[in-house]
Amino acid sequence: MSPFQVFMIGVCFILNFCDGIDVLAVSFASTEIMKEWGLSKTEMGYVFSSGLAGMTLGCFLIAPLADHVGRRKILIASLILISIGMIFVSICHSYQQLLWLRFLTGLGIGGILPVLAATASEFSSPKFRDFHVGLVQAGWPVGAILTGFVCAYTIPLYGWRTIFLLAGIVSFVMLILVYFFMSDSLDYLVRKQPGNALNKINALLQKMNRETVAVLPEKPEVKAIASPLLLFNDEYRDSTIKSWGALFFSFISLYTLMSWVPTIAADSGLSLDVAIYVGISLNAGAALGSSLVGAIGSKFGLRQTVFVFMICAFAVMLLYGNVSWSTLMLLILIFLIGVFVQGGFNGLFPTLSRIYHTDIRATGIGYGFGIGRLGAIIGPALFGLLADRGLTTAQLFSLFSLPVLISGFCVLGIKSSNLVVKKGYNLTSP
Repeated sequence: MSPFQVFMIGVCFILNFCDGIDVLAVSFASTEIMKEWGLSKTEMGYVFSSGLAGMTLGCFLIAPLADHVGRRKILIASLILISIGMIFVSICHSYQQLLWLRFLTGLGIGGILPVLAATASEFSSPKFRDFHVGLVQAGWPVGAILTGFVCAYTIPLYGWRTIFLLAGIVSFVMLILVYFFMSDSLDYLVRKQPGNALNKINALLQKMNRETVAVLPEKPEVKAIASPLLLFNDEYRDSTIKSWGALFFSFISLYTLMSWVPTIAADSGLSLDVAIYVGISLNAGAALGSSLVGAIGSKFGLRQTVFVFMICAFAVMLLYGNVSWSTLMLLILIFLIGVFVQGGFNGLFPTLSRIYHTDIRATGIGYGFGIGRLGAIIGPALFGLLADRGLTTAQLFSLFSLPVLISGFCVLGIKSSNLVVKKGYNLTSP
């Protein structure tokens, strides 16, 4: 891999890092928002779910456009939505405004995440593709960790609005970086051959330290415009159905944990600082698990690796919810939940990026994660509703550990031959 390819993987990592900031800011600030506006847990659950509803539509409506107009344009559009949504949350003064702005931010995040996975896959060499796609997903919890530290310092001194203003500024800076430095991948340019394709391909080849070409490579035959219906043709049908099931159930558990763990910790008697550090511990584990899952999957297979991660996640969640622990052990278990729940979940990014070819990759990942986010919408709202109805933490964690188990078996059943690691690289490699 050339330095430019490494740079592009790094840009994807930083963009995912920023999305971690954008998503987790509302989770870490939730206790103060509820206190200021007198919200119930059910109402706060709707705030979480409004952002997730936006992410779902972003996956369906925005991310698939990257297969038609290019990865770069969709990343720019998504970052504009995120920047506007986050900055205006810092000055909003009503519950209804907060709901709509979280929805707008979610649209941008939903559009950006599947495109990052596709971009990282296409700029990486086959040998390290799974690792790099997993590494990019590790940017998300790393951003969440930074958000936790900043929230622990900023919220008590300056209030919860400050964190949204800072997050919006960071997103705007990344918008400028993407506009001036990011490029569509070689795979995309060769397969789609947009206007001025030869010059674009040669410019990119030079950045990748490769010889330029005098004429365009033969344009690969594309069976049809990237359409969601292609996800159910003979090649993809089995993988699509099972991956959608895996995503739906893993999203239920993952987003419930990310949304409610700091609040649960605060309700158990821990101080705000310690409760935020619980969220940091969760995301520290997630960063490690996300980095490991792609690397281990390259050696032993993504299906088997994700399945083992999900089984471990199920066991650790049961332990956390049903046994009384000291603060130290609580933080360790939360760390392990992050390793296995989000690590297993993020193993689905390299899995989907291998299942679908370049001309339909963003569509496949976008629709898969859009279906999955329906579970993310349901999970936090259902958790808040059941908590208000009197279910104990033990009962809630036992209930919400089941979806990760189901998700693991869905992944294990995927039969796609594209999950086999391929060696070598050429301009039209899938």
